[in-house]
Amino acid sequence: MDLLPSSAPLAEKLRNTLIQYHSIGDSEWRVAKKTKDATVWRKPSKEFSGYLYKAQGVVEDVTNRIVDHIRPGPYRLDWDSLMTTMDIMETFEENCCVMRYTTAGQLWNLIAPREFVDFSYTTSYEDGLLTCGISLDYGEVRPNFVRGFNHPCGWFCVPIKDYPSHSLLTGYIQTELRGMLPQSAVDTAMSSTLANFYSDLKKALKP
Repeated sequence: MDLLPSSAPLAEKLRNTLIQYHSIGDSEWRVAKKTKDATVWRKPSKEFSGYLYKAQGVVEDVTNRIVDHIRPGPYRLDWDSLMTTMDIMETFEENCCVMRYTTAGQLWNLIAPREFVDFSYTTSYEDGLLTCGISLDYGEVRPNFVRGFNHPCGWFCVPIKDYPSHSLLTGYIQTELRGMLPQSAVDTAMSSTLANFYSDLKKALKP
C-alpha cells in the first residue's frame, strides 16, 4: 500500500484534469440515459478500459448547500442510497481529506458491495464550486469487499445566472469497479446510478 501523497500537488492536478473534462466538446459525448432530473452521457475513458460519464441537471438550491450534500461530510450518508458507510481517514488543509467508504450491491447483487479510498478536494470554480476526487491505494482492504478505483471524478456546481436559487450540477465519473464483472452490467449500473443520484439529491434538499 502506498504512503499518502502530498495533498497540494495532487489537488492541483485533479482540479486541472476535471476542468479539462469540462471543456470536452458536445460532439464527443453519446447519450446513455435521460430522465426528468438529469441527462447522462458517456465516452471512452483515457484512464482505463471503461467509460467516462458526464451527468447534468438543474437542482433547485444554492450552490454551497448542494455541494455540502455531495462532498465528504455528515449529509452524504443520509440521502445517497448507494453509499453504506463513510469514514474520514485523514484531513488536510484547504478542503482536502482522505475518506474510506463502502457501496451497496447493485443489479440484484450481480455487482457485490465495493470499498473505495478516495482523496477528496473542494475548491471554488467560476461563481460556484468544484468538488472532486481520485482513489488512492491506501489502507488495508476490508474482508467481504472488492476494492474499487475511482479515476479522476468531480462535480461542478454553479448558480444559474437569472435564477440564483437554482444551480447547474455537472458530474464527471469514471469508476473502475474491478472484480469479475461483465462490462455491459457495469455500464447499465453506472447510467442508472447517476440518474438516481440527482433524484435522491433533490429529495434530500427539499425543505
